[in-house]
Amino acid sequence: MAEEEHGFHPGASEYIQIGVILAVLTAFEVGLFLFEVDSRLATPVLLVLTVVKFALVVFWFMHLRFDSPIFRRLFVVGLLLAFAVFGVVAATFHFGPI
Repeated sequence: MAEEEHGFHPGASEYIQIGVILAVLTAFEVGLFLFEVDSRLATPVLLVLTVVKFALVVFWFMHLRFDSPIFRRLFVVGLLLAFAVFGVVAATFHFGPI
């Protein structure tokens, strides 16, 4: 009955797969730092990896992928607003191009 009330949720194997993917992405991030990759390349790569890892955690571990679409829309709108605020603050502090 609980399955009917809450809808589909992934099994343990999916959580393990996502955990392994997150571990590999984290190892790649650490590798960028340890091998002292040029910041003009490393910064955008790290930002993209951060967004990918964030999305994986939110959609699977916080079950947003399986919730009502309105929750996803609200979350994405809030995330876009946060990025906009970050961009304005970064521009205020005169951050140059990456």
